[in-house]
Amino acid sequence: MASGGSKSAAFMLLMLNLGLYFVVTVIASWAVNHGIERARESASVLSLPAKIFPIFFPVGNMATGFFVIFSLIAGVVGMATSLTGVMNVLQWDSPNLHSAAASSLISWALTLLAMGLACKEINIGWTEANLRTLEVMTIIVSATQLLCTGAIHVGVGETVAGERPHVGRV
Repeated sequence: MASGGSKSAAFMLLMLNLGLYFVVTVIASWAVNHGIERARESASVLSLPAKIFPIFFPVGNMATGFFVIFSLIAGVVGMATSLTGVMNVLQWDSPNLHSAAASSLISWALTLLAMGLACKEINIGWTEANLRTLEVMTIIVSATQLLCTGAIHVGVGETVAGERPHVGRV
């Protein structure tokens, strides 16, 4: 039988991640909307190479467009992973925990990609306060998602070890 420690830790981390991913999704959605509304007037005064840049945002720097798009994707996938992970962790059996572990790992990979772009945007510099908030939230949620993935994988190990038949030595 699995201990309750990793189950409660995984549940609490999933609930925390659900809230953090919601905030990331809201801020990234605002940035996409703001970029769509203001890109035409801002891009019209740029020189030719920057004017044809596929993802241009009137706020931030040249890494902002990629960062916002990947943060939005990571936020939506992270929210879906957290919601399904809560249901899987509450059932706490081997198939459900394997499903939660796989989706948690995918969500963490997408969040790390967004975190890398956040670090690049911080390195380039000159961003607004809303984008700095999104950068910080993305970095924080990448760490909490790592902890959550670890807690779920500990639960997988516990349930798999509990299901193995004990065979005596010959």
